[in-house]
Amino acid sequence: MMKNSIILYISLGLLLTSCFDPSKPNFQYFPDMYESLAYETYAETNAFSDGIEAQLPPEGSIARGWDPYDYEDSNAGYELAKKQLMSPIEDNELNLSKGKELYEIYCSVCHGDKGDGMGILAQREKFLGIPAYIDREITPGSIYHVLMYGINAMGSHAGQVNEEERWQIAQYVIKLREESKK
Repeated sequence: MMKNSIILYISLGLLLTSCFDPSKPNFQYFPDMYESLAYETYAETNAFSDGIEAQLPPEGSIARGWDPYDYEDSNAGYELAKKQLMSPIEDNELNLSKGKELYEIYCSVCHGDKGDGMGILAQREKFLGIPAYIDREITPGSIYHVLMYGINAMGSHAGQVNEEERWQIAQYVIKLREESKK
């Protein structure tokens, strides 16, 4: 009799646990929280009435962390930046020293340590006709514009240096130009 009751209890236990699924409890409060609808990336959807996959941002909106640069990449834009564009950073030793470091990394290879147009690439005749700063009518705005878009054989450095670093380089270039006039 004892043997039959043990078999009965084991059978009953197996019967009850075999129907139990831990991922699907018997009663669910807010079932969508337990079993969410899975969407595939870039899958077709009927979320938009016109059938597009994503919505365009509102006209005139600006991406977070991006400041628009209102001067076009042209000679007219260069001249306008030269006259109107002013540096927003403070003229101090910290910005000047950072500008010097950046100038030595990105600019001196062509423009030279003194801004005389005699960098190592000019000395090796890899690039010819690199201007000296003393020969040019430049302003911080025109330097920033050239770093932003490039000019002639010089390419844009907007991908290498951010907005503040461009102003720091411009500050250092103006200092080099003043020193070369002495």
